[in-house]
Amino acid sequence: MTLLNKDAWEAAAGVTLVAGLTVGAVLYLRRKRPTEEELERARRKMLALSGRVIDGMLLDIREITVEDGRSLTMLEYSYRSAGVDYECSQDITTLLSVIDLGEMRAGFPCSVRYQPGNPQNSIVISETWSGLRSSLPVYPLIGPSKHQEIGQLRPDRG
Repeated sequence: MTLLNKDAWEAAAGVTLVAGLTVGAVLYLRRKRPTEEELERARRKMLALSGRVIDGMLLDIREITVEDGRSLTMLEYSYRSAGVDYECSQDITTLLSVIDLGEMRAGFPCSVRYQPGNPQNSIVISETWSGLRSSLPVYPLIGPSKHQEIGQLRPDRG
């Protein structure tokens, strides 16, 4: 009689294990996978929070049409990291409400956030961070008083 109970318990455990694995497999296969936009938003968030910042240059802003007929706004930029030049593009279509395209000009400097172990993974704009600069930097002029101080250091001026 104890042998029958042992076999019954083993069979019940086996059935429970198979049923549990089946339910787990069905739930795993039917889970909601993130969309491409959700993955891109997560990538931008990760780079905005932990990416290394470096100087870059805006190259161009262009609209392209993809195979399914959608129009994408692409921001092209370049930067140099560890002696290697990178030219990248970022889809900014979903970020058009955050930025003003009229202020962006090719040839303007920008800041780029990139992943240190994977420098080609980079952004210029995210929902919480922008590497765009509103204008070119303005450097102060050296006034006459500065020229006098420099001139006083010359040996021929006594």
